[in-house]
Formats: sequence, C-alpha cells, structure tokens
Amino acid sequence: MFGFETVEVSRALTAMTLLFHAIFATLGVGVPVLVSIAELIGIKKKDPHYTLLARRWTRGYTITVAVGVVTGTAIGLQLSLIWPSFMQLAGNVIALPLFMETFAFFFEAIFLGIYLYTWDRFKKPIYHWLLSIPVVIGGTLSAFFITTVNSFMNTPQGFEMEDGRFTAVDPLAAMFNPATPTKVFHVISSSYLTAAAVLAGIAAFIILIKKGSLYHKKALKLTVTMTFLFAILTAVAGDFSAKFLAEYQPEKLAAGEWHFETEEGADLVVFGTLNEDNEVENAIRIPNALSFLAYGDFNAEVEGLNETPEEERPPLWIHYMFDLMVSIGFYTLGISFLFLVFWKLKKWNEYNPLLLWGIVATGPLTMLAIEFGWIYAEVGRQPWILRGFMTVAEGATTSPYVFSMFILFAAVYLVLGMGCLITLRKIFKGKPAELELEHRYPQTAAASKEDDA
Repeated sequence: MFGFETVEVSRALTAMTLLFHAIFATLGVGVPVLVSIAELIGIKKKDPHYTLLARRWTRGYTITVAVGVVTGTAIGLQLSLIWPSFMQLAGNVIALPLFMETFAFFFEAIFLGIYLYTWDRFKKPIYHWLLSIPVVIGGTLSAFFITTVNSFMNTPQGFEMEDGRFTAVDPLAAMFNPATPTKVFHVISSSYLTAAAVLAGIAAFIILIKKGSLYHKKALKLTVTMTFLFAILTAVAGDFSAKFLAEYQPEKLAAGEWHFETEEGADLVVFGTLNEDNEVENAIRIPNALSFLAYGDFNAEVEGLNETPEEERPPLWIHYMFDLMVSIGFYTLGISFLFLVFWKLKKWNEYNPLLLWGIVATGPLTMLAIEFGWIYAEVGRQPWILRGFMTVAEGATTSPYVFSMFILFAAVYLVLGMGCLITLRKIFKGKPAELELEHRYPQTAAASKEDDA
C-alpha cells in the first residue's frame, strides 16, 4: 500500500510539473515565430505598427522564457529524484537529447539577448530581423530534442537488452524512433497555434474593453491569420498522429476512441458515457470515420481494445481528453476562419463583439487543448513509463520524502506563477502601445489617430 501511495504521488508531482511547464514551453516555442513574422512585415511594409508589435511581444516573451527555464530544470531534476529506476535503465539512452535540449536553449538565450539589445542599432533593419531567426530555431530545436525523449518512451529502440540493462546503445536511433516525426510535428505546430491564439485573444480583448487603436486591429488581423494557418497545420499533424497510433500504439487509439471490438468500418465515437458493461451510451457516432482516421480507408480494420491484455490497457477516461482537444482545435479553426471571412468580404463587421469574444476564448482554450493533449499522450501510455520494458510502478521512487517534494514544488510553482503575472502586469500596465508608438514613431502615431477618428 505504501509503495502504491508513493507511485501515485510521484505521478501527481510529475503531472503537475509537466502541465505547469507546458504553458511556458508552448509560448517559448511559438511566440518567437510571431515576433519574427511581425518584424519582417514591419520592414517590408515600412509600417512601425508591426515593428512595435515585435518589440512588445518580445518583452513579455522574455519573462515566460525565464519561468520556463526554471520549470524545465525541475523536470530534469525530478527524473533523477522521482524516477531513479527509469533513469538507471534508460539514462544512457536519453542523455544525448537531454544535453542537446540544454544546448538549444543556450543558443536561443544568447541570440535573444543580442536581439533585445540591438534594436535600432543597424542602418538596415533587416539585419536586426535576421537575429530573430536563431531565436526561432533555438526554441523549436528545444521542443524537438525534448520531444524525442518522450517519443522514445512510447516507441523505444536503439539498444539491446542484456541482463536487464540497455547495451549497444545507438543514441541517434533512439532519438529518431517511429514516434518522433509525428510527435515533433504535432508539438511544434500546436505550440505555434497556441501562441498565435493567445496573442489574438489579447488583441481582441483590448479592442473590446478599450476600443483598441489601429495598432491593436493590425495585431488582431495578423494573429488571427496565423492562428488559422497554424490550426490547419495542427489538424494535419493530428491526422498523422492518429495513423501513427493505429500502427504502433493501437491500445492508446482504441482507449481514446472507446473502440473495444476489432472491426472493419469502425465508427468514431464523440463524447458519450460508458455503462457498467463498458457499452457506449449517449455518444455521437460518425460512421466509418475511425477507420478513415486510422488508415485513410473508410473500410479498414481497426484493432479493438479487447485485443490488449487488461493489465496493459490505458484508463478509459482519456477518451474525454482526446475529444476536448480535437473539439477545441476545430473551434479555433472555425472562429479564425469566420473572422477572416468577415474581414475579407467587407459585408460584415469583423469587430462584432460576439465574434471578438469568440476570439478571446481561443487563447485559454488552445492552452487547455495543449494540456488535454499531453494528458492523453502520457496517460494513454499507461501502465508503461517505457513502453514494453518498464511500468510506472517499477520506475517510481519508494522514498517517503516524495510527499514533501510535492508540497515544495507546488509552492515553487505558485510563487513562479504569481511572479510571472505580477511582472507582466508591471511591464505593460500604464504603458499602452499608443503612447510608445507616439514616442518612437510620432508620424505614424499621428496618422493612426486620424484613422481611428
């Protein structure tokens, strides 16, 4: 019983850390892309509104990066403290991507510092914009390397098993395992999408509450456009991920879709409930859609969960995580497309309050979708910490001090979260974009006032 309790606390502590870190890691990967795009548009159009967007977004980004570093370090620390048996078995295999992730972060941080302190230092602004490219690359590579570790945990390869130890390790083969392409694609595209949606939500909120200026309207149009494009990219990534699961982790797909019996032309089950006999009730069924999702063929045979030994089946509640993630994705795609239609056709007002509130909602909703997706990914691998080789119970610590660690890290995250919010508020409160535009670009500010009038 004692061992069971420490396993559960270890899982809870790791889940808390990953879910908290995901917020800052997602913004850390996605925001630099938006910053780079905004500055490039400003240079090409000679429009200081976009240049100011890049400046202000970068300030907020630096704070989230700082918090993300702390939480990322906590994950590395917890791997050794909470999952010692896992690290003893697989530590020599995942050492390379963990090191490379650290290297990618320092690469990003160095160029971020140069980027921050070289505004207006070049005669040609395009040279400053070029400094944003290494920041984008560094953030994306960080996501790539750490995601390969998670991919390895799902489809481990690149070693031989001898006497309960991994030998003849090929770290590159371990990194580029079958799960890597789809997982990396999904993580990076969804990070870009979420960052764009969060920034779009902020712009829409300011327009609603403070009757935002031309600056905010341009910010909204840019971020909603990027949200729409990245939503399409994420949907494609999700499709590839489903096909990967059908081939390599059929039990995760089956549990997520409440698909119990192997059959051809399998239906896609949306939401619903399960009765005591694990029969699906109150659900929306899309005929043959699961077969198409899994194999691109409406009549393909999809393996059911009953094919998996009962002790190796993931919890069935992950079905809701999958449905919520996908529902938010389609909502985000739909609301961004609707705004673009209103904007381009000129027949309706794209600043309609109801539509703007819909865009505001995409910010927190897409971040929730990130969390739901990670819960589905991690819990869907249960009971394995390293699929096929080690269970979570085997990998967890038996130390009673894990309870104290949970309380300590919870307090740290509370302080970090509050500190981040307070700092961001201090940076932007009383310093509206309009005043900064007037200070830096007086001619543009005067023209903006005329347009707003």
